[in-house]
Amino acid sequence: MELYVDTANIGQIKEAVSLGILEGVTTNPSIVAREGRPFKELIQEIGSIVPGKVWCEVVATEAEGMVHEAREISTWVPRAVVKLPMGAEGIKAASRLAQEGIETNMTLVYSVPQAILAAKAGVNYVSPYLGRVDDTGWSGADFIRGIVNAYRMLGFDTKVIAASIRGPRQVLDVLQLGVDAVTMAYPVLMSMMRHPMTDIGLQQFLKDWEDAGL
Repeated sequence: MELYVDTANIGQIKEAVSLGILEGVTTNPSIVAREGRPFKELIQEIGSIVPGKVWCEVVATEAEGMVHEAREISTWVPRAVVKLPMGAEGIKAASRLAQEGIETNMTLVYSVPQAILAAKAGVNYVSPYLGRVDDTGWSGADFIRGIVNAYRMLGFDTKVIAASIRGPRQVLDVLQLGVDAVTMAYPVLMSMMRHPMTDIGLQQFLKDWEDAGL
């Protein structure tokens, strides 16, 4: 199981990487824009901190532009994964980049047919958005289960990375569905390590130690 933190904040990335449990960092245009820094400069700094993969999304809307941006992004960090938006242009770009050996992720995937076409195009990862599908009134879990089952039945090597994760419980849910990877916001990652009973237990241990005068 691959685990990623979804952020472009340098402080959060340093803290998350220090845990020693991540395969890398995922970003998107909205996350990068919040940092208010030049795209390339920010990604290269992230790459200097993260020993694993750094995921960056193109902003071009036509295949030719996507391919051009992907080639450029792939030179910024040693282990870049280029994110492409789902759609006809994204599929065209993915097919070309697969032939060039550039690692890609198809993002903004909201249906099983989309996920199947992305895999046929040769992407390395596909990103179903659990929380956002739930927000529409449909079951994000059923959606992801459909992708996992389709990939197994059709023999695709494309990995499923669950995104739009709102809390620790959803992390457990998607792992039980058989996804290959999960990416989550920094607060969700940190909340996975906390539990009120853990805090109570630690306080009791420390109090008992102090009371014993050891």
